[in-house]
Amino acid sequence: MLKGEQTRRKILEKAAPLFNKRGFNGCSMQDISAATGLEKGSLYTHFHNKEELASEAFDTAWAQSSKARVDNLDQASGSIEKLKLHIDNFVSKPPFAGGCPLLNATMDSDDGNLALFQRARKAFNGWVAFLSQTIEQGQKSGELNPSVDPEALSTLVISLLEGASFTSRLQKSKAPLRMAQQHLNQYLEEAVRNIPA
Repeated sequence: MLKGEQTRRKILEKAAPLFNKRGFNGCSMQDISAATGLEKGSLYTHFHNKEELASEAFDTAWAQSSKARVDNLDQASGSIEKLKLHIDNFVSKPPFAGGCPLLNATMDSDDGNLALFQRARKAFNGWVAFLSQTIEQGQKSGELNPSVDPEALSTLVISLLEGASFTSRLQKSKAPLRMAQQHLNQYLEEAVRNIPA
């Protein structure tokens, strides 16, 4: 890896948790400069502006969060178990510093940061596609009910988890996340698993 690429990666690794914790407006280039030990001018050598840095920092945070949620899915047998394990990873593994990057970026981009909003929407669509693929595989194998809409189920899973994450943060308790997990697991068994007549 070239020195310039190493420096760029270092900036992103330091900037990702700062933006995720403080938001776009709450994190200054001076904050990034202090965290990296680089002059602000050096930051602008690698990123045209704060918006570009924040967008790429989100990508870094999202990649790390996503990896933690899918890393062990190959250990699960069947689509239902993969979905349950994915849900458990979301609930039990420590979130990225500052919480779920997707939730944070979506809320942060609500003030008109179009670049960040587009990154968050792309991440959401990728998550839906990943879960939909798992569901479709289960339908092909006969494990999952063929009448289930993969995209709708994926959106439901994400919505419940992200909503529970939001509530857990407000209540400073894991209870809402555990309730969402319990409900989703029951739903997967009762409404999604294909039970032959």
